[in-house]
Amino acid sequence: MRVFVAVVPPAEALDHLAEFLEPRRDVEGPRWSPPDQWHLTLAFMPSAPDRVVEPMLDKVAAAASGRAPVDLVIAGGGCFPGVDRARVLWAGVHGAERLTPLARAVRSACAVVGAAPEGGPFRAHLTLARFARPLDASRWVRVLDTYEGPGWRAEEVVVVESHLPRERGHRPQYEVLARPPLGR
Repeated sequence: MRVFVAVVPPAEALDHLAEFLEPRRDVEGPRWSPPDQWHLTLAFMPSAPDRVVEPMLDKVAAAASGRAPVDLVIAGGGCFPGVDRARVLWAGVHGAERLTPLARAVRSACAVVGAAPEGGPFRAHLTLARFARPLDASRWVRVLDTYEGPGWRAEEVVVVESHLPRERGHRPQYEVLARPPLGR
């Protein structure tokens, strides 16, 4: 099962960013992800065995309950792997350093039950778009550097099963498995 644990900004914050980006999108630009799929991934498990999902949900809930809600602001942006050879365009998050302990706790919770999180160190970002081939995306980063959205409070994590599309050009489908609240 393909699963991730994330913090999802509220609709107001996502809509604000989408409205900012809308007039700046061009025909030759990147392939944009829909705003309802923008999230801050804390842990990604590309192939969690079905048998570990229930214990994983329990462990993630316990990890979330031990962390306080966090105030965040979507602002700025960047590219992976870098601006000069961008494949992914992302928006940054002010206050995200306070999510690092939560990301560690969630990844640990998933690993303990055998869900095997993937990826390097946590870097809070919302993936906005992907480029068909590596290119210099300086102009997009300059645009994002002018953006600062409304503040919001992360009060829960979301555990999501991601169903990959069966046909090229389609988007993944997300199914929320749980919404454990942050505690303290």
